[in-house]
Amino acid sequence: MTSSPDLDLELDLDLQTASSASPAPLASSAPSTPPRRPVRFSVPGTSAEAAAATASAATATAGHEIAAWHYPGTNGACVVMAGGLAVTKEPATDQFAARFHAAGYSVLAFDYRRLGESDGRPRQIMRVHEQLTDWQTAIAHAATLPGVDPTRVAAWGFSASGGHIFEVAARSPRLAAAIAQTPNVGGLAAGRAVMRYQTTGASIRVLTRAVRDAFRGLLGREPLLLPLGGAPGEIALLTTPDVADTQAALNPGGRYDTTWLQQAAARSVLRMAVYRPGRRRVSSAIACPLLVMVCDDDQTAHPPSAVAAASRVPNAELVHLPGGHYAPFLAVHEQAVAAQLDFLDRHLALATAAR
Repeated sequence: MTSSPDLDLELDLDLQTASSASPAPLASSAPSTPPRRPVRFSVPGTSAEAAAATASAATATAGHEIAAWHYPGTNGACVVMAGGLAVTKEPATDQFAARFHAAGYSVLAFDYRRLGESDGRPRQIMRVHEQLTDWQTAIAHAATLPGVDPTRVAAWGFSASGGHIFEVAARSPRLAAAIAQTPNVGGLAAGRAVMRYQTTGASIRVLTRAVRDAFRGLLGREPLLLPLGGAPGEIALLTTPDVADTQAALNPGGRYDTTWLQQAAARSVLRMAVYRPGRRRVSSAIACPLLVMVCDDDQTAHPPSAVAAASRVPNAELVHLPGGHYAPFLAVHEQAVAAQLDFLDRHLALATAAR
């Protein structure tokens, strides 16, 4: 009996699981990186004992400890940062963290649990409720860092984490400010905009594998991994034109090839597809100043949806930039940094004359 090409791909995917995706070793700072130190902190209620009591041996974590970089600042304020969909802290935040730190801000850039250097198994799974809890834990930890005023902590995220920023800000009344860069805020219009860059056949295969992977999760099996990006017709999580800029923006010269696994569990598709952090109930509950930065040619995070979500936030500031999803890392990086530092200086109440 001969197998079909699709079946061969299914078998290949069965072999390509997250079992080998252990937490990445702590990487040393690159020569161009400003002074920073690795820190780790635990998510409340995720001790090894609790995990063992509530999960099978195949799925139990050895304790959800979050890994982060701490850049000590000088002005008493701190920016907490995290990356997009399965993007670890170095490719996601190094560029902006260095600029914030140079302007005097402390920075705490973290990996979500199950990703990068953070603990948690199975690996490469994006669970919305876990990631939102990780945000709360990171913000609370930032407030305890030496030299940080707990009333002057801000949150920063881009893409999927930019969407999280809406939820995080709504749930964090003590947050001083928040920045959502090219945020994916969900909704039908945003979903349709992304899906028009994928073929029907490939969309069906991705969904089929997501369902298969979800059943694997119920059985305690390791996740099936899908590439984060690909061309239309390929089996990947994202196939918009913005994918072509991913490496130049986040991984120039393959800088993070050894520490960033550019894959995610197929089952995560099911959770993210119905996630709507920009919905009215959330947006209208945000009390802190929120900077929403959209790129007008973004084909990944639907700009009209982000603009609509921003319009529902009582104290939102909207910045439009030219270019695609990754333009703030590339062609309009200086404009993006300038707008974000201006926002932080104004709302964290201490402009830094040294800049």
